[in-house]
Amino acid sequence: MAWMNRHQEGHLTSRIGWLRAAVLGANDGILSTGSLIVGVAAAAADPHDILIAGAAGLVAGAMSMAAGEYVSVSSQSDAETAELDRERQELADDPEFETEELAAVYMGRGVEAGLARQVAAQLMAKDALGTHAREELGISEITTARPVQAAFASAASFAVGAAMPLALVLVSPTNWLAFLVTGGTLLSLSGLGAVGALAGGAPVRAAMVRVTFWGALAMALTAAIGAVVGRMV
Repeated sequence: MAWMNRHQEGHLTSRIGWLRAAVLGANDGILSTGSLIVGVAAAAADPHDILIAGAAGLVAGAMSMAAGEYVSVSSQSDAETAELDRERQELADDPEFETEELAAVYMGRGVEAGLARQVAAQLMAKDALGTHAREELGISEITTARPVQAAFASAASFAVGAAMPLALVLVSPTNWLAFLVTGGTLLSLSGLGAVGALAGGAPVRAAMVRVTFWGALAMALTAAIGAVVGRMV
């Protein structure tokens, strides 16, 4: 088994849980806060009010992301737990049937019947529940739901993302504030799309174009609504 020690593989699927939450949180932080700032600026608000609105959006957004992610992933975790409890009971009630069921999974993948039954029996003897969770239910250690991890990752990444357009408010001249925040937000979204694609092993250009397009659309709509409301009040 020495060759296994020399050949250590690192698979990107191990990043799925935290990567999804972190990228979503940062993207939402940049876009929602940048859009909020541009919308308030389009309503002819002064920089002080814009900064207050942006800071409030950062705090509220981070807490909302944390709560929403926790509730969502907790629901997934509850469903996984219920499935595992059901599978545990089925293994206790009829282990022979469960062994045949597992063997059928391997036969469906092309393994010869006799060998499939032999593999199923050996895996059942070692870790029956873990094997059925992985092969029958698609639940593994890598992909299992982690609500607290997802909540913290979303909140922290949202705050980091939202800090960028807020920082631009502090350093931008009043007449150029909306333009600089818009440009900085779109550049940040594009960069985040590239980072997320590289971390997940996906095409970089497509990710950058996708996130920049939707970001530009969201900011344009927010600015238009802010300008209309600013004239009305």
